[in-house]
Amino acid sequence: MRSRRLSRGGSHAKRLGRRLATVLAAVGVVFASGCADNSPTSPEKPSSPALASQAAAVLSFRQVSAGSNHACGVTSDGLAYCWGSNFSGQLGDGTSGGPERCGVWSCSTSPVAVAGGLHFRHVSAGHAHTCGVTTDERVYCWGYNGSGQLGDGTTADHLTPAAVAGGRRFHQVRAGSNHTCAITPFDVAFCWGANFAGQLGDGTLTDRPVPVRVVGGLRWLQLSGGAGFSCGVTTEDRAYCWGNNGNGQLGDGTSGEVVSRPSAVAGGLRFRQIDAGGSHTCGVTTADRAYCWGYGGQGQLGDGTTPGTRRRPAPVAGTRRFDHVSAGLFHTCGVTLAGRGFCWGDNAAGQLGDGTTTNRLTPLPVAGGLTLAQVTAGQHFTCGAITADRIFCWGDNTYGQLGDGSTTSSPTPVAVADAM
Repeated sequence: MRSRRLSRGGSHAKRLGRRLATVLAAVGVVFASGCADNSPTSPEKPSSPALASQAAAVLSFRQVSAGSNHACGVTSDGLAYCWGSNFSGQLGDGTSGGPERCGVWSCSTSPVAVAGGLHFRHVSAGHAHTCGVTTDERVYCWGYNGSGQLGDGTTADHLTPAAVAGGRRFHQVRAGSNHTCAITPFDVAFCWGANFAGQLGDGTLTDRPVPVRVVGGLRWLQLSGGAGFSCGVTTEDRAYCWGNNGNGQLGDGTSGEVVSRPSAVAGGLRFRQIDAGGSHTCGVTTADRAYCWGYGGQGQLGDGTTPGTRRRPAPVAGTRRFDHVSAGLFHTCGVTLAGRGFCWGDNAAGQLGDGTTTNRLTPLPVAGGLTLAQVTAGQHFTCGAITADRIFCWGDNTYGQLGDGSTTSSPTPVAVADAM
């Protein structure tokens, strides 16, 4: 555990870590007792009631991460499970298929155990790959690897967790669209994978299949990977972004440029948490206020307008105080200090969770009155961890990414099913 005193909620993981006496840097958590099946489900029919109960393990989740069309979570005993699209092995169960097929893609509509029995602090789901930090501070990744985003020195897909090359210890990892970034216990940032827009922050546009250090000599508190760009908050509470800036998503007052090294977010605000989405970025200041910038055509900036581009941070409408925010493709969600979930932006698939499919230009509450410890926005869906150790998801479910055992989309939260 780092000795630096964190401001309230320095990231959503760390706020909850202080609350519950555990630190899981990079992602929000919620702890409770429970049990999980430690091995992949057998394809054979259980021959006894005892085996039958194991085949549908009751999962007690403490953290969740939504990717493009899949999600993964960590249980209270440190095991990782994933659900949703599996066309590149991003579920990590040893297959690139699944118990069901969703249209032309293979998927799992309920959680499946990530192979290998590793114990994780947290996991992070990207476009078609997933990474996680184990309890011994090692990073493992699995799934699609065409740009080296798994960090093992190859561009071969992996259906089960593969160790990131270099032997470094990391306390936080974040998977972007086709790249990954992580922070060491010494607050040093490394990234790997696709670098066509400079999203690795190493001063080049060269893809890297192994970790390379982010240039600039900054010390990092939290990182986030988006679609072709990355952002982070330093230990001095300053926000920086780098990579694709076609829609002003770097927040440095410019747009259109490709930036291959960290560029300071304009405005002089002090941030404790930041999240990079599809082509917009949102963050929470040390005063607990949410700001967004970048592309806002569906209302995802939450300021009551639909600007084509905002090149600098704009305050999210309202006076709510946020613990953390999460930027999806064209929508954004956040959790207030009181544990209430709010979402805004594109809602065509019900990903705002308000019971409608109407776009919202300002934050509206997620239906159901859930007390959330964490929210994570995917491509066209959202998941949240509640303080009763369960995960709920809402929005598009074409690939089973809601994890409720179906492929039926829902504009209100539905509980993720127990393991198959």
